[in-house]
Amino acid sequence: MKAGWRQALAWLHTWCGLWFSWLLYAIFLTGTLAVFDEAITHWMSPEHALAEHAGAPPAPVAAAERGPRLALGASFMARAHPRADMWEIWPINRNDNNALVAYWFDPQGGYAEARLDPASGAQLAQGAADKPVRPTLGGHHFVDFHYELHAGKAGLWVTGVAAMAMLVALVSGVVTHKRIFKDFFTFRPAKGQRSWLDAHNAVAVLTLPFLFMIAYTGLAISSTTLMPAPLLAHYGPGRDKLKQFLADLGGPARLARDGRALAVPDLEHYAARAEAIFRQPVRCIVIDNPGDSSMRIGVYGWDNDADSLRRIANTSGMVTFSAASGKVLAVRQGGQVDGGAASLARLVMGSLHMASFGGVTVRWLYFVCGLAGTAMMATGAILFMVKRSTRHGAEFGAATARVYRLIEGMNVAAIAGLAIACVGFLWANRLLPLALEQRAGWELRVFFGLWLAALAHALLRAPARAWREQLATLALACLLLPLLNWASTGDHLLAQIGVRGDWESAGVELAALLAGALAAWAALRVRAPGRREKP
Repeated sequence: MKAGWRQALAWLHTWCGLWFSWLLYAIFLTGTLAVFDEAITHWMSPEHALAEHAGAPPAPVAAAERGPRLALGASFMARAHPRADMWEIWPINRNDNNALVAYWFDPQGGYAEARLDPASGAQLAQGAADKPVRPTLGGHHFVDFHYELHAGKAGLWVTGVAAMAMLVALVSGVVTHKRIFKDFFTFRPAKGQRSWLDAHNAVAVLTLPFLFMIAYTGLAISSTTLMPAPLLAHYGPGRDKLKQFLADLGGPARLARDGRALAVPDLEHYAARAEAIFRQPVRCIVIDNPGDSSMRIGVYGWDNDADSLRRIANTSGMVTFSAASGKVLAVRQGGQVDGGAASLARLVMGSLHMASFGGVTVRWLYFVCGLAGTAMMATGAILFMVKRSTRHGAEFGAATARVYRLIEGMNVAAIAGLAIACVGFLWANRLLPLALEQRAGWELRVFFGLWLAALAHALLRAPARAWREQLATLALACLLLPLLNWASTGDHLLAQIGVRGDWESAGVELAALLAGALAAWAALRVRAPGRREKP
């Protein structure tokens, strides 16, 4: 490390940024795509997408139909899962009025579900309800990878450490750059290292508040996993203690059964009472301790679109009743929060991180800022190698040249290679046979297989050639994606926009075309940084 405060932070910014830039680039790119995960899932489920836009939209379910559906759901649960501690019944769904779904906790504590025929209450076979014909992970792949790398709790810890490193790099970067805001308005093209530094500074300053917010809120909403010491100190170890904490955070604790039988009452009566209290359509009913005199009935409402646009803490109305007495136990109006200030802070952190407010305008803002943050990671990693392409400090002794060659290869695979893997994931959705067993898992294998192949290619080829070849591959994969969709499903942009008004599917393909054009331009601009390239 160099002597002096600013020099020390410059060293910290450089090396902390480098070693985490590849992982942070992956987190930011997939997180940015996850902003429109529903649109990606829509495109990756073409049979469902075509059916959804065919004909007139379904008429809303009449209030008179809600009661029989609730009764059918309760009857199914009484037959199939009478000993479950919780029943949750959704009589309708905003996207499919023919949906009748029951949920419960299985013996392992997992969330189980059954989709029911709204006419008879019989359980529908897997895939017979509103699930797409084509098994796929859809856009949820990018959500999962973004926060846990498809590795469960271990992946969550890795992304948490990366988020901490990002905060360190942001703070040290602000301190290091004396003229950071002045440099924001400066860009000198075709100046080599100076141009990369200008680009890095510009996208960093442009999105600095967003970057701080997204890193901090990501850590905050995972705090119960990443910082368990306060919970253990207050509640003690054990699964029961954790359940008590979650109950304290989210509302009243679950009551123990008292052993006296009580039949499940008419649920429509409670739905109508709750609807009059919180003045929202009923979304679902949750029954705690069904069949016992301690039974509680919670009725939850739907937020309207205007509320979801204007409120960051976006909660629906809720009324809890005692089934034994019929008395109202708790009322929460839309926008209010159970659990006090701590619960409100956690909800706001989650809404800020996941853009669950403000509608499509905020989602586009997050998407643009996410792309800028992704570009900041990429330009920082490239800038490191541009500065050291002809000179370095021999930080690794005799192995320095080999280490820098590895870093060059990692840059190519992490930036261009990951983008190829992402669009390859979409290609796999169209090319894999529909009847393939564990088809969604094979989509994921294609994603990781392409990324690994990109790393091998980047390490075997000269850096400039590797950049050109991978960027050209990315350009072709993106530009040909609409043609692949047309050839495999018969759907195309003209039909999506002009016939069906399906802007979700069209948005995916238009974004792919734009990404392909940018990748083609970048491939034409690549040259060896300051030295002759190897054959």
